[in-house]
Amino acid sequence: MDRKQRLYVWLTGLFVAALLTADLIGARFFRVAGHDLSVGMLAFPLTFVLTDVVNEFFGPKGARRLTFVGLGAALFAFAIINLALVMPESPTSPLPAATFQTVFGWSTRLYVASLSAYVIGQLIDITVFGALRRLTGERFLWARATGSTLIGQALDTFVVTTVLLWGTQPMAAILAVVRDSYLIKIAIALGLTPVIYGAHGLLK
Repeated sequence: MDRKQRLYVWLTGLFVAALLTADLIGARFFRVAGHDLSVGMLAFPLTFVLTDVVNEFFGPKGARRLTFVGLGAALFAFAIINLALVMPESPTSPLPAATFQTVFGWSTRLYVASLSAYVIGQLIDITVFGALRRLTGERFLWARATGSTLIGQALDTFVVTTVLLWGTQPMAAILAVVRDSYLIKIAIALGLTPVIYGAHGLLK
C-alpha cells in the first residue's frame, strides 16, 4: 500500500468516526441563546470537510466511495444497536436495560432521519464540488469547498431535522431548528476551511 492509499484509509477512518459519533449523540439537544440545537452538529460538519478533501485529491469516485463506506458502517452500527436492545438483560449488568433503552431507543427514527439526510447531502456536495472544480480548475479551493458545503448542508439539515421531529413539534418550531442548526453548521464548516487548505498543502 503506497502513501496515497494509506492516506485515503486514514481519511476514511476519521470520516466514519465523525459520522457515527454524530449519529449516536444526535438525539440530544442543547440550548444556546434560546436556540435548541443537536449535539450531533459538533461532529457532523467534519464529514463535509473530509468529503471535500477527498474529492479534491481522489476525485468524485473516491468521494462517493467514502460516502458509501460511511453508509455501510452506519447501517452496521444500527443493526448491532437494535440487536443489543432486544438481548435479555443480565442481573449483573452495570447499565440497566431501561437506561440503555433511553439512550439508544431513539436509534430507529434518528438513523432513518440521519442516513436519509446524509446520503442526499453528501451526494449533492460531491456533485456541486465537482462542477465548481471544473469551472475553477486548481484555483479558488475555498469557493468550491464553501459552495458545495452550503448547498449540501442545507439539504442535509432540512431532511434530518424534519424527519426526526415531524409529528412531535409544529412545523414553525421545526423550521426554527433547521435555521439555527444550519447557521451553526455553516459557521463550523467555514471555521474548518483552513483545515482544508492545510490538508491541501500537506497532500501536495
